[in-house]
Amino acid sequence: MTRRALICGVGHYLPERIVENSWFEDKLDTTDEWIRTRTGIERRHFAAEGQTTSDLAIRAARAALENAGLTPEDLDGIVVATSTPDFTFPAVATMVQAGLGTSRGFAYDVQAVCAGFVFALANADAMIRGGLAERVLVIGAETFSRIMDWTDRGTCVLFGDGAGAVILEAADAGQTDRGILACDLNSDGRYRELLYVDGGVSSTGTAGHLRMQGNLVFRHAVEKLAKTAHAALDKAGLAQDQVDWLVPHQANMRIISATAQKMGLPMEKVVLTVADHGNTSAASIPLALSVAAAEGRFQQGDVIVTEAIGGGLSWGSVVLRW
Repeated sequence: MTRRALICGVGHYLPERIVENSWFEDKLDTTDEWIRTRTGIERRHFAAEGQTTSDLAIRAARAALENAGLTPEDLDGIVVATSTPDFTFPAVATMVQAGLGTSRGFAYDVQAVCAGFVFALANADAMIRGGLAERVLVIGAETFSRIMDWTDRGTCVLFGDGAGAVILEAADAGQTDRGILACDLNSDGRYRELLYVDGGVSSTGTAGHLRMQGNLVFRHAVEKLAKTAHAALDKAGLAQDQVDWLVPHQANMRIISATAQKMGLPMEKVVLTVADHGNTSAASIPLALSVAAAEGRFQQGDVIVTEAIGGGLSWGSVVLRW
């Protein structure tokens, strides 16, 4: 049979601590109005002291399993997209596996920064299509608050912590038109200096802090996100007027609005969580999928486009039918 990967469960977790924009006002030369106007962000969640990326990922995983009516033993593998792992190694995915109480199958991490979940989703889709797995748990989880420079108002107000998860399940493409229809992945290492962390194991021996040239990232993002979305739609044999929902990486409102405009989509068809979550990097798309699904916004058969861009630069998109 020709195999296809369907989303059969979604879930997410956000740390309890909610940080409003006003929290930054006595620490930086900024205001709530400045942050809202330029980013659309109103608040974000920060992990508690001692709370790790794997902690968030495990909670999101449990929520997705419950949503799917499955147990950890039903999984053939776990793929976690993150740029903020608990340790250099082992992979966060192995800690999720242990946290779920199972030793079955494989578990590994994917690192493509904010595009990480799209890359991980495409990776899991390929394994299912290739017959290497029947069910794969795919998680995006981040604790970006651990790598912020709290003196840099251009970056530290943008990011938050959280985790989102989906479960992919194999199905016969001859029996259903649902599932992942097409993926498009891209990278260009010449643009490393636009968005990076100034530390690492083999360079400084430290975790480092996030650095970004925001204006340049914005220009690349708008152009590349619309282009990759159209590329994936072409691979799926779909036109942009057949798209029911755009679930973009929640970087900031200006990028999301500009990308939707380039795709010819009204904002009513765009899932937005950036105001409440900020930029949660690899967690932002699965978080948005889970929130929108919980609100009942998706109907079976809806065509959904997800797209993201992150450090590397790396960018990509996935088209799926709910």
